[in-house]
Amino acid sequence: MTAAEAARKVATNPVRVLGRSTLAAVRMVGAVGVFAVRGVAAALTPPWFLSQLWRQFVAIGFFSLPVVGLTAIFTGAALALNIFTGGGRFNAEQVMPQIVALGITRELGPVLASLMLAGRVSAAIAAEIGAMRATEQIDAMRTLSTDPFRYLVGPRLLASVLMMPLLAAVADTIGVAGGWLVATRVLDFSPSIYIRNTLDFLQLWDIGSGLIKAAVFGFIVALMGCYHGYNASGGARGVGRATTHAVVSSAILIFASDYLLTTLFTHAS
Repeated sequence: MTAAEAARKVATNPVRVLGRSTLAAVRMVGAVGVFAVRGVAAALTPPWFLSQLWRQFVAIGFFSLPVVGLTAIFTGAALALNIFTGGGRFNAEQVMPQIVALGITRELGPVLASLMLAGRVSAAIAAEIGAMRATEQIDAMRTLSTDPFRYLVGPRLLASVLMMPLLAAVADTIGVAGGWLVATRVLDFSPSIYIRNTLDFLQLWDIGSGLIKAAVFGFIVALMGCYHGYNASGGARGVGRATTHAVVSSAILIFASDYLLTTLFTHAS
């Protein structure tokens, strides 16, 4: 190889790397899209495995209540303190209840609840399904004429989409209560006036838009956990990678979809 050929090869390496990365990203998007379509079809068409669906309702919804509640109450309390401090610079402390309620219901409630589920549920789904892939249990299902998508993916997608708005509603309630607690116990707000200002200011769409976001985030959390767990390879190390990828990809997609949905809802209203 001549010096000119070597220099040309080095010069084209970044282009090759960029091309390979772009093609890999396109393949990933296509694979996730096909996986999502198959999962939605399995979730919405019979036969359904009701025992699996109920198990996922409990695992995703009920067992996530403590972490969602604790996150929401401390977030609402901290938000109230920060808004009061910032509003004091403009003599606008009295608008704190309205801003806390709006921030919790439209953004922080669904986003933080879904991030907690990304760390808890998406990781657990990826680890469970990844371990089943590593021990060839998924192949055994096919041998027994059981569709893995109907038994593993469909119930988790459906349970997460249905339970995430309920968890977001709990986060909204507890988050606003956390702001009320700090405002009345620390900042000398009147409890009745705080509640009345909050109820008079909030609109049904403020709560509804947050719940719609929560349903989308729930789908993302379950989809990423199922996808990375289902496609895990390489034994125990592969299961660990799948778990990490599920959490990271869920968090990134939650923030990206939150921006897109917020933009859409802003223009719609």
